[in-house]
Amino acid sequence: MTTGAPTPTYPTRPRRSRLRTFLPLGVAAWLVLEIWLLTVVAGASSGFTVFLLLLAGFLLGSAVVKKAGRRAFQNLNEALQRGTTPQSGGNGLMMLGGLLLMIPGLISDAVGLLLLIPPVQKALGRFTERTLDRKLRAAASGGFGDAFQQARIHRPDGKVVQGEVIRDEAPGDDAPQDPRPPLTR
Repeated sequence: MTTGAPTPTYPTRPRRSRLRTFLPLGVAAWLVLEIWLLTVVAGASSGFTVFLLLLAGFLLGSAVVKKAGRRAFQNLNEALQRGTTPQSGGNGLMMLGGLLLMIPGLISDAVGLLLLIPPVQKALGRFTERTLDRKLRAAASGGFGDAFQQARIHRPDGKVVQGEVIRDEAPGDDAPQDPRPPLTR
C-alpha cells in the first residue's frame, strides 16, 4: 500500500533521549572515579585495608537488605491479614542503601550509608512521591486506561504511525470477553 509520499533514500533514525545519551557516560565516569578513589586509599594505607573495607561494606549491605526484606514481608503479611494495603515505611530505600553498600566502591558505600539515615529516607521519600505525582498528573490526560489503548506501528522506513485500538463489540454483548485468541494446533 502506498501513500503517495516519496520514500526517503536513507532511513531516518529516531532521536535518542538525553537519558539514553548521558547515562552510559555517567556510569563510566562513576566507575573511573570509584577505581581512582580505591587506588588513592590503597596507596595511602594498604591494599589489605581496602579489601577489608570492601568486605565490610558487602557484609553490612547484605545484612541491611536481609533486614529490610524481612520487614517488608512482615508488613505485607500484616496488611493482608487486616485486609488493607501495605505501607512501605522506607523499606525500598533501605534495600537500595544495602545494595549500594554491597557494590564495591567507596562512593557507593557513602551514598548507601546516607540512605540508611531515617531523616534522609523520609525527605527522599517525600520528594520522590511529589515528583511521581506531578509527572503522573502531567502525563495522564485520560488515565491509565487510555494509555493501554494506544498502539504504535513501526514501519520499515522508521516512521511511527500512532493509532487507537477500537473494539467492534459493544460491552453488553453476550460474546466472551477473552483478551487472547483461542489456542489452536
